[in-house]
Amino acid sequence: MPSPEFPLLERDREQAVLSAMIGELRSARPAVVTVTGEPGLGQNALLRWAAEQATSAGLRVLTARATPAEDQLRYGVVAQLLTGEDRDLAPRLFLSQDQSGGLPGLGGLLTAARDRPTLLVVQDVQWLDVASLRWLEALVRRLPRVPLALLTSSTGAAITRPEWSVGTSLTSVVSTIELALPPLTASGTADAVRAVCGTPGAPAFTAAVADATRGNPAVLHDALERFTREGHRPLAESVGQLRALTAEVVGDHAAKALSELRDPAAVDALRALAVCGDLLDFPLVCGLAGPHAVPEARLRAALQASGLTTLKDGAPYIPDSVVRARVLEEMPAADRADLHARAARLAQRVAADDQGIADLLMLARPVGAPWAVDTLRRGYTAALRGGDRDRAAGYLARALDEPLDAETRARVEYQLASVEMLSVPAAAERRLHGLIRTPGTGLRSRAVDLCLLGGDTRSARLALAESGDLSALPGDGVPSRRPHRGRPDAAPLTPPKSPGTHAAAHCTTDTPAGAGQGTGPTVAEQHEMAALLRIGDCLRHDGTELDILPTPALPDHSHSPAVAGLRAWQHAVAGAHIDEARRLGRAALAPDPAGRPPLVVPRLFACRALLLTDDGDEVESHLAEMLSEAHRERSSLAVAHILSVRADLHIRHGRPDAASRDLAAAEVELPPAGRHPLFMPYWIALSVISDIQRGHIDRAAETVARPVPRLAQECATTAYLLFAQGALAHVRDEPYQAREYFRAAGRWLLRFGCVNPAEVPWRSFAAETAHILGAGDEAQRLAREELSLARRWGASSPLGRAELGLAMVVADQRVEHLRAAVATLSEAPARTDYTRAVIELASAERDEADRRSVVSLNAAGSILPGDIAATLRTDTSARDATARHQATTAPHPTPRQDTRVPAAWRGLSDAEREAAVLATRGLGNREIATILSVTTRTVELRLSGVYRKLRIRGREELRALAQGSEGS
Repeated sequence: MPSPEFPLLERDREQAVLSAMIGELRSARPAVVTVTGEPGLGQNALLRWAAEQATSAGLRVLTARATPAEDQLRYGVVAQLLTGEDRDLAPRLFLSQDQSGGLPGLGGLLTAARDRPTLLVVQDVQWLDVASLRWLEALVRRLPRVPLALLTSSTGAAITRPEWSVGTSLTSVVSTIELALPPLTASGTADAVRAVCGTPGAPAFTAAVADATRGNPAVLHDALERFTREGHRPLAESVGQLRALTAEVVGDHAAKALSELRDPAAVDALRALAVCGDLLDFPLVCGLAGPHAVPEARLRAALQASGLTTLKDGAPYIPDSVVRARVLEEMPAADRADLHARAARLAQRVAADDQGIADLLMLARPVGAPWAVDTLRRGYTAALRGGDRDRAAGYLARALDEPLDAETRARVEYQLASVEMLSVPAAAERRLHGLIRTPGTGLRSRAVDLCLLGGDTRSARLALAESGDLSALPGDGVPSRRPHRGRPDAAPLTPPKSPGTHAAAHCTTDTPAGAGQGTGPTVAEQHEMAALLRIGDCLRHDGTELDILPTPALPDHSHSPAVAGLRAWQHAVAGAHIDEARRLGRAALAPDPAGRPPLVVPRLFACRALLLTDDGDEVESHLAEMLSEAHRERSSLAVAHILSVRADLHIRHGRPDAASRDLAAAEVELPPAGRHPLFMPYWIALSVISDIQRGHIDRAAETVARPVPRLAQECATTAYLLFAQGALAHVRDEPYQAREYFRAAGRWLLRFGCVNPAEVPWRSFAAETAHILGAGDEAQRLAREELSLARRWGASSPLGRAELGLAMVVADQRVEHLRAAVATLSEAPARTDYTRAVIELASAERDEADRRSVVSLNAAGSILPGDIAATLRTDTSARDATARHQATTAPHPTPRQDTRVPAAWRGLSDAEREAAVLATRGLGNREIATILSVTTRTVELRLSGVYRKLRIRGREELRALAQGSEGS
C-alpha cells in the first residue's frame, strides 16, 4: 500500500509556510494564503493537511469546496462554510441582524472569530459562484481587525480572479502568500516509485516514469498503482507497460475533467483547441469554435480552470496528445471531420504551415478545392525532407480522396508508389500496375522503371498483357527464353554481331515522328517499354515457372536513350565492340530527343557499361547529376541504386573509404530490410570488397555470414556475391574455398552471358588459386583466356590486370609480362592495380639482378579495385623458385609451399605494408608517394604507423626486421 503522505512528497517548503500561518493565526494575526498549480499537484491535499494541523492546534476550522456543478448555486460555498461542525451556527448567523451589507452570516462569523481564531479553507476557488466570491472578498476586507485566516486552492486561473490575490490593494495590510506548486523532481519521482512499488526502481524506469507522468503526483500515483496491481516490477524492461498504463491514466483524468466542464462555449473552444491550437492563434481558435456570446478572456480562464490546458506563449494549449484525443473522441465522426475541414480552410486562408494544414486535412472530409491537393503534395515533400516516409505516404493517400483530373491522379499515384515501394512494396506494385495498364498518362515507362528499381521484373509484362498493349510493342511473338547454364550464346544480353551492320541503326530512325500515335502508346514510349521489359527479362529469376508471355525485341531503329543504354550494356558484358559500347553509353546519358523524362535503370546500365570502358570520370559526373535529380524528386529508391553504382566506381578506382561512405548513405535511403533479394548479392559484394580493401577482414566475414533469401542465391547478381566470398577466402589463406567460389562465380556469369573480364575478373583469380594449389596447366589456361578476352575488349584496366595475372602464374618471361602490365595500367584509372604491378616488377627485377629475396611480398599485398578481391600474398622469390623447379624437374605441376606472413607484420594494414616494403628497398618518401599515387605526408603517416606498431625507431630497424623475417 502506498504511504498516506504520498500527495505531500517534496512539499516541505509549503508545509512550513502553512505551519507558520497557523502559528500566526493563534497569535491573532490574520493571513490570506492561496495554493495554485496544475491539476494533480496536491493543492487540496495540502489544504486538508493544514486543516488537520489547525484543528490539532485548537483553532476553529471551516471548510468548503467549490464544484462546477454548483457554480450557479447562490451562496453554495458560504453555506458549506457556515454549517461546518456546528449545525446550529448557520441558522443563527443567517438570521442575525448585522451590518454586512446584506451578506448573510458574515457579521456573526466575524464576531465568533473574535472569541476563537478561525481558519477558513476553500478548495477549488476557480469554480466559486459569484455570490460566494463576493462574500469572501467582503470577508477579506475585514480581516485586519479579526483573528481569521483564509486558505484557498485553485487550479490554473480562476474565471474571475479573486480580489485577495497577491499584489492587490485589498490585502496590502494583511499577510498574503501565494504558493505555486511545482512538479516532482527526479528524486521525488524515485521516492514515489519506492513508496508505491515497495522497491527502488531501476534508473531507466524512474527516468521513464518522470517523463511519462511529467512529475504529476496524481497521475504518478494512479499509474504506479495500476502497474503494481498488474504484477509488474520497476525494471528497465517494463518501461513499455508503464507508458501504456500512464496513457490510460492521463486519458481517465482528462475524461473526468471534461465531465466537469459544463460551459458549452468552453467545450467548443476546447475542441477547436485540440484540433488546431498549435497551428492557429487563440482568437482564430475562438472564431472556429463558433459564435458564442462569451468574452475571450472568460474562455481563456475557463480553459485554464479545467486543468486540461497549459499556457504556451501566453495562450491556452493542450500539450498531451492523449488529452487531445479524449477531447475529440466524444464528438460524432461527421462533426469531427467537419471541424477539421473548417480548421484546414481557416489555416489555409491565414497561410499557416503546409504540414500543419496537411495534418488537418488527413482527418477532414474531402474539401473539393485545388488548394487541398497542392497543400498535401507540399506536405509530402516537407515530410520526405524530414525523413518521415510514412507521414509523406499518408498525405498522398489523402490527396487521392479529393476530386482529381486523370493526369494529376496518375502523378500522385506514381509519387505514392515511389514512397510505398520502401515500406509496403505490394501496395506500390498494385498502384504501378494500374498506371502501366492505363494508356495516355505519360507515366507508363516511368512506372515500369520504378518496378525494376524495386525488383519487380515480371509484373510489368503481365500488366501490359492484361491491357492488350504487349502485342503493340516490337517483338518476336514467342515466349520468353531464359539462358541455360553453360550456354552464354543463349543469354538475352547478346550484342549485335557486327558493329558495322547495326551501328548506324542504333542511333538513327526512319520511323515518322507521328507513327504509333493515336489510341496506342507513342513510338518513343514503345521503345522505352521494349528496352525496360528486356532488362527485366534478363534480370528476373527463372526458377521452374512456365512463362508463355512474349518478350519484346529491341527496335533496330531508335532514338531512345533507354534502348541505347541497354545495347551499351549488351556490348559491355559480351566484351566486344568497345567503341560502340562507349558511344551508345554516352547516347543513353544524353537528353531524350523527344523531350521525355529520363529513366533511371537504363542510365544505370549505361553508367556500368562506361565503367567497363575505363570512362570512370565521365561516369562520376553523370552519377552526380542523376543523384541530384533523384534527390529533387525525393526518390529514395533511385538514390540508393545510384549510390551503389557510385560505390562500385570508387572501389574500381581504389577509393574504398569513399565507397564505404556511399554504401552507408545508400543504407540510410534503403535499409537492408527493404532491399529486394534480386539486388542483395550486388550490395553485399560491394560491402565485402570495400571492407577487404580497407583491411576490415572480420567485418567482411560477418557480412558474408549473414543469411540471405533463397532468391538472392539464384538470381542474375548472385555471381557478385560468389566472387566476394572467393575474395574473402583468398585473403584468409583458404585457396581451396577461394577457387571453388571463383569457379562458381564464373559459371554463373557465363550462364547470364557475361564474358567480359572487365566486369568480374574471376579467371585470373581462379588461376592464381589454382597456381597456389599446384594446378599449373589450369592456372595458365585461365590466365591466357582472360588475357585474350581482355585484348578483344581493349580497355586498359582489364588488359593490365590480365597481364599481371598471367605474370603471377608463369615462370618464363615473367618480367616481360610485368612490364607490359605496368605500362598498360599506367594509363588505367585504377591505381591500386598499378601499385601492385610496380611492386611485383621491382621485386622480380631485383631477384633477377642479385638472386636474393627482399621482404616477403606477403606483407605487400594490396586489394584490387572494383569487384576484384585481394591479391595473392606470397613471396615472389619462393614463387619463382617453385615455378622453375616445376619446369625443369617435374612433368606435372606440384603444389607450391606458401610463405606465411611473419607475425610482426600481420598487424599492419595493407597501405602500411606497401609503404614498409618500398621503404625497405631504399626508396625515399617522395618516390614511394609517386608509386602509390599519394602525398608525401600520407607516406610519412603510414610509416609512422608502421614504426609504432612494430615498436621500432626508423628505417634501419625496419630493414633489419625485414632481413630477419627472410632468414626465418
